[in-house]
Amino acid sequence: MAATARKLFVEVVEARDLLPKDGMGTSSPYVVADFDGQRRRTQTICRNLNPTWNELLEFNVSSSAKITGEPLEVDVFHDQRVGPSRRNNFLGRVRLDFRQFVRKGEEALIHFPLEKKSFFSWVRGDIGLRIYYDDMSVASSMAAAMKEDNPTGEAEVPPTDDDATAEKSPAAEKAADPVDAAKLEAKAPPEKETNCENLPEQETEPPSTETETQGPAAPQKEAAASPPPPLPVEAVPKLPSKPPVPEPVERSSYDLVDKMQYVFIRVVRARSLPGNAKPHVRVAANGRQTATCTARRSAFFEWDQTFAFARDPASSDSNLEISVWDHPPDAFVGDDDRYFLGGVCFDVSELPVRDLPDGPLAPQWYRLEGSGAARGGDIMLATWVGTQADESFAEAWKADAASTSRSKIYLSPKLWYLRVTLIEAQEISTPTREISLFIRATLGFQVLKTRAAFPRNGAPAWNEDLLFVTAEPFSEEESLVLYLESRQGKEVAILGSAAIPLSSVERRVDDRKVASRWLDLPSTATGCGRRLFGVRLHVRICLDGGYHVQDEQTHATSDNRPSARQLWRPAVGTIDIGVIGCRGLLPMKAVDGKGTTDAFAVAKYGPKWARTRTVADSFDPAWNEQFNWPVFDTATVLTIVVFDDVTGGSKESTANCRPLGRIRIRISTLETNRSYRCFYPLLLLLPSGLKRTGEIEIAMRFTRTVSQFDLLHVYTLPILPAMHHIRPIGYPQRESLRIAAARVSAAHLARAEPSLRREVVMWTLEASDPVFSMRRVRANWGRIAAAMSWVGDGVRWMSEIREWRNPTATIMAHVAILLLMWFPDMIVPAVAVHLGLVGIWRYRRRPKVPAAGLAARESEAEGAEREELDEEFDAVPSVKGEETVRARYERMRAVGTRLQAMLGDAAAQAERVQALLSWRDPGATAVFVAGCFVLAVVMYVMPARMVAVLAAFYFMRHPVFRGPMPPPATNFFRRLPSLAERII
Repeated sequence: MAATARKLFVEVVEARDLLPKDGMGTSSPYVVADFDGQRRRTQTICRNLNPTWNELLEFNVSSSAKITGEPLEVDVFHDQRVGPSRRNNFLGRVRLDFRQFVRKGEEALIHFPLEKKSFFSWVRGDIGLRIYYDDMSVASSMAAAMKEDNPTGEAEVPPTDDDATAEKSPAAEKAADPVDAAKLEAKAPPEKETNCENLPEQETEPPSTETETQGPAAPQKEAAASPPPPLPVEAVPKLPSKPPVPEPVERSSYDLVDKMQYVFIRVVRARSLPGNAKPHVRVAANGRQTATCTARRSAFFEWDQTFAFARDPASSDSNLEISVWDHPPDAFVGDDDRYFLGGVCFDVSELPVRDLPDGPLAPQWYRLEGSGAARGGDIMLATWVGTQADESFAEAWKADAASTSRSKIYLSPKLWYLRVTLIEAQEISTPTREISLFIRATLGFQVLKTRAAFPRNGAPAWNEDLLFVTAEPFSEEESLVLYLESRQGKEVAILGSAAIPLSSVERRVDDRKVASRWLDLPSTATGCGRRLFGVRLHVRICLDGGYHVQDEQTHATSDNRPSARQLWRPAVGTIDIGVIGCRGLLPMKAVDGKGTTDAFAVAKYGPKWARTRTVADSFDPAWNEQFNWPVFDTATVLTIVVFDDVTGGSKESTANCRPLGRIRIRISTLETNRSYRCFYPLLLLLPSGLKRTGEIEIAMRFTRTVSQFDLLHVYTLPILPAMHHIRPIGYPQRESLRIAAARVSAAHLARAEPSLRREVVMWTLEASDPVFSMRRVRANWGRIAAAMSWVGDGVRWMSEIREWRNPTATIMAHVAILLLMWFPDMIVPAVAVHLGLVGIWRYRRRPKVPAAGLAARESEAEGAEREELDEEFDAVPSVKGEETVRARYERMRAVGTRLQAMLGDAAAQAERVQALLSWRDPGATAVFVAGCFVLAVVMYVMPARMVAVLAAFYFMRHPVFRGPMPPPATNFFRRLPSLAERII
């Protein structure tokens, strides 16, 4: 197999709104790209502030590590040979790191704003680049490099000593071209062709050959008089790169969970067995027994399987028995000596203990005993005592787990929004003008339609966008199919169709318009042996990489990054989760008349899913497994769900895994570098009511990998990518796209081996259609009331002040009002200090443990009525009887009546405010107008501070000076007219 070499490609597409440099309002720009000591340049675009190059620059990557450690610098300069200028010809630069490098096929055009070189630089505009890397065979890359280095086939000439040791003076460096010719080394290929006409004649040095070394040590006067033209150079000294980002300190694996000791047995191979044997190995320890598969026949009998038995120090049985049998494991016939080929016995207490970071234990040959000389043989195996941190633990068969269940890591596919803009259709010949036309677009299970359009002169127009969800990578068979359909009355006919492969669709990361295309739709409607319709469809199709494709609930999202990898921000930390175990689980199924539970846990954060192994037949399962995720935004939520595996580990089983409950951990509620270990209840809402199914023990730790300032800076950044604000998606469409994205992810994860079942993914993502719930209505109202309780507390406090229940507090309130009115500049500082003191006071009562369990009381789930829960879990459309649906409708009408009365009262109060100046009540309006003039005179004569103090003192006057009746202003407002008496 040929070795591969990685190449980095930089496609310089265009630049926009550059700064003029030639003194005539234009510039003649060219681009110089520098990566890993290699420099490339484009041709010069003459006198254009919005140039277009469309040139591909290629760089060799010396090793796979270089592409993640070397920066790419792209500089834009004005070519002084075209437009001489005494001004600095620097137009801007872009400095990029490996986060903007993607594989070939994932690239997209990105416009980067040009940056300054120094504080006094003056730049503007941006440059559009496509950056990607690809792996090529070493032979082809070397041949291409040799051809590029020596196109004429001539022998290379070694450079001279003078050229090799030449140095440039500081004055010459300033006078030379800003490509920094002092840094140029051994090669100088022929200059790029300049895309200009009628260039001014200038004396320039002839371009040197590729084997010569440029002499940068020209005299200072000559350099100042005629600076050499910027030349593309193949090799230059490496630019000083940014210091490598320090990697986070890697903590010991499984440092958050309990260490569990296991007895590991690795069965490798056997020899000297009968030639016609079909052997398998049985392993027995701690009262459990398992067997390998039938051996693969080669020079030896091969198995290479690992087993892990939980070690119980209190157990009296400390023997480990390994035996070889001559019949297939599925044809178990008991302990028949005719099939016994020999065995080996170990004392578990004498097995070696492996402590990390020790390497794996080397297997050894052991003589099979107990089978007689005729059947004797040797078996190669290794046995040791280790923990779940052992690298063999992940793939080993566990004695406490289902036979096909292992801890696995899954990755969701990269999801994209596919935007289809249907513009118009042409060349449509219809038999009648009363026909309506629409487009039906299908992508897998997703079907969308445009609105109906009527053909005018055979060219109906829609100008409508359709959004689909698709997953990467795109196969050649995956296509978007467009159908042009006509409707006349109730009859629908397909006029034509076209399929567009997703692999040919352009990607974008911003709101720029991609190139449109015309599609020929072959006609499918025929009559009398001739074609009736000919259709051309004008469309614009692109993959929108600037959006985050949401597959979770908005309040439980774990990732807000866009689809395009080039727009990802660096990680700010890592989250470590230790799933220790559960206790007190309820039996979820009956096996042989006995209630059992086969529990496993699933943790989801970002695109990464972590599934623990299934612990069979245990109400107190112990997993003690630890996982970690990178954190890009602390305002995200990690979800952990516990399921009962009713499938028995079989992928073909039709039974569904049943949920036992979920918890959610918000990353921002965790203190940095602090470990937590907590029990959380598992709650499950059923039609019969809220059920507590057990408890789960979780250990967690958030570790930041950036400075504290950078972590706090994340709070000021927008949560969603820029495209969600530039071109937002409405809530109804966003919710339907979320359900589609969840279905796409579930289908992708179900194809894994072993699969993450569809019901597990859908229940974790809560990918179900929203339903009405009276319980949630009450819960949301209670949340609003609890969040606004401070308003009620303030009103009650003010009522106590007005009623002089505490004379001292009332007098202090009067003094405070006097101070604030006479010194109004103290109002904002006083409020800010008050809020700060309240925050400091509440710091000692802050939550010690992050709240991750479900809020049963706030959700109104504990006291929910049976009928309300039955309505909440009912399907749409309802499957209940007529009487049940009628009763729910009547209850809904009662709730609607109360809501109608509240809306009517709010409307009446708003109309009374409007009636103050509408002259519907002439007397009331006249009084209000006169009062406005009186208030204007009073406010003009009296100082505003005095008016405010008098108003406050009047409001807080002693109850002796107040009566039980409403004040005149309230009576006046209530007498104003509204439309309530005229509403039908």
